[in-house]
Amino acid sequence: MGVRPVEVRTLGPCSQSYAMFAELHGRELCLWGYENIEGDNVSARIGLTAAAILAMTSVVGCTTQATQASAPASAHASPASPSAARTSTKPTATGTTTPTASPTATQQAVSAKPVMARGSSGAQVRELQARLKQLGHFTLSPTGYYGTVTATAVRAFQAKHGLPASGTVTKTTWTTLRSLTREPTNAAMYPPTTRPVAKLDKRCLTGRVLCISKTSRTLSWVVDGKVLRSMDVRFGSQYTPTREGTFTVNSKSRHHVSTIYHTSMPYAMFFSGGQAVHYSADFAARGYAGASHGCVNVRSLSGISALFDQVRVGDKVVVYW
Repeated sequence: MGVRPVEVRTLGPCSQSYAMFAELHGRELCLWGYENIEGDNVSARIGLTAAAILAMTSVVGCTTQATQASAPASAHASPASPSAARTSTKPTATGTTTPTASPTATQQAVSAKPVMARGSSGAQVRELQARLKQLGHFTLSPTGYYGTVTATAVRAFQAKHGLPASGTVTKTTWTTLRSLTREPTNAAMYPPTTRPVAKLDKRCLTGRVLCISKTSRTLSWVVDGKVLRSMDVRFGSQYTPTREGTFTVNSKSRHHVSTIYHTSMPYAMFFSGGQAVHYSADFAARGYAGASHGCVNVRSLSGISALFDQVRVGDKVVVYW
């Protein structure tokens, strides 16, 4: 029964112009900036001639657009304002010019917007981990969960390539990583275990058995001596050890919550008192740095969910060294 730490993070899109994202102590802050048109002391004199209106300027959203008059410009037009000085122009087919707004802080902030961060999970995280592994920054097999180990690997990659070492995957980080690595195969993204599966105990060679080795820290689903599925597992600490021996699955609970520790135990398959085989988000996030309260923790969510549907009450469970 692993305990998953919950991190509360503040993320929010900046819709105003000149928005910037900055990371402070692992949390993203949205700093708002406003263009004070009045404070710029910008004045424009609009001269009316017999021909037409010289020019009108309208502010739309975060960019400035000019509405051109149909008549030629008057010789009495006022000097260009500071705002206009920041706008480059391009000639059009008719000889007139069309303003092109310079990049704003909002556009610059897009590259800093998180694509993946701590707490993210899924296939894209597996791809991230597989690509980082190609470069030697991620040493485990992909788990699909963005935890401390993944953040450390991302930070190392960013530092090596001159990017802000935030540990969060921004658009720039993701683009750079993809350009330096090859597309990972399905086998690379979804390995069965992170370590070799131990030799099966002789008690696992007949019938339907959850064969669990403490030596290799793996679980194998065995039917009539044939291994159909394997996955990484971890066990209880020295103070709450996982019991060894031969047992049977006595009950199953897909959305179980511990009545003792009040923690989630998804896909629980009980085999000895309160000890069960179940998924652990903490194991997925921290790996073998933690331990259970006696249960057999499974790291792969997809693996345990599929196994849960195959195992029946009454199937054998063997826990051995």
